[in-house]
Amino acid sequence: MSVIPPISTVDPAAGLRYRGLDVGDLVRTHPYGRVWALLVDGTLDGAALAPAESFPLPVRTGDHRVDLQAALAALAPVWGFLPLTDVDGARLRTDLARASAMAFSFLAQSARSVDLPSIGRREIVGAGGLAERFLMTWHGEVPEQEATAINACWVALAEHGLATSTRAARLIADTGADAAACLSGAVAASSGPTGGGATARSLGLIDAAEDLGDARAAVRAAFEADTLFGFGSSGYTGADPRVTALRQVAADLNIERLEVATAVAEAARAEYADRGLPLPADRGDHVMFWAGVLLDSARVPARMFTAMFACARLAGWSAHITQVHQERRAANG
Repeated sequence: MSVIPPISTVDPAAGLRYRGLDVGDLVRTHPYGRVWALLVDGTLDGAALAPAESFPLPVRTGDHRVDLQAALAALAPVWGFLPLTDVDGARLRTDLARASAMAFSFLAQSARSVDLPSIGRREIVGAGGLAERFLMTWHGEVPEQEATAINACWVALAEHGLATSTRAARLIADTGADAAACLSGAVAASSGPTGGGATARSLGLIDAAEDLGDARAAVRAAFEADTLFGFGSSGYTGADPRVTALRQVAADLNIERLEVATAVAEAARAEYADRGLPLPADRGDHVMFWAGVLLDSARVPARMFTAMFACARLAGWSAHITQVHQERRAANG
């Protein structure tokens, strides 16, 4: 019987792996729905996320993250989710998969204007993979370059060890709460400016650099205001493989703001060096910065970035919730 690798391993020198597989390779070669299965099941042979079921967004608050968080919690009573203490592994996997798939649909529905008619399920299911279905639900069309950019971000951000939101998911799971409650609570924990919110804040640097016509001046002003999000130590002594992968995707797609984004990244590195502050061996830009660059290229507004980060992290949260469930059952015999 083969041993299933850890959910993820974060090695400062060797980089990041999901279930033993290099995250950079996964960003370039695998759709997110398949990576979700890899993290939850421990193998790429598991069933990828199926298309979301028909379920209208139950609440619109004007805040995409709040819509997502509330809608996920609402699934439990409607779909009859039971506490983790009352389900077996197969039922939990089904609940997590249904809720995760639904989360992407909820966010796309939240983003679509209320003045536009909803897209039919046949068109959504026929659009292709998860990123394509997301775009079809949101825009009614699937620009291939945008789907590629979004999928890359979701895969790169799917899991990163015991981050704050992941610890929250595990703590909630340890209480025996249902799958939807665990995921909804983790969404809340990802909402701060040092969590998923860092993506939107880092994109503001690009806007400032364009307005000023000077990337270094924009970075210096952000540094002095203590608002330089998306830069600094990533925890790796070598290149953060997620940064390397996302930057390559941006180059391959030749996105419109690639030049200014690169200038901002170089300016941030120079600013850190001038102040005698440590940087990782790579350029000093964080994964959140390049995720923001790619999401911006896919017409995702900054106000959606936190919710997009939360959707990306559903795979890792689901894997950790599953692990807590397995540990509790083993402890209880």
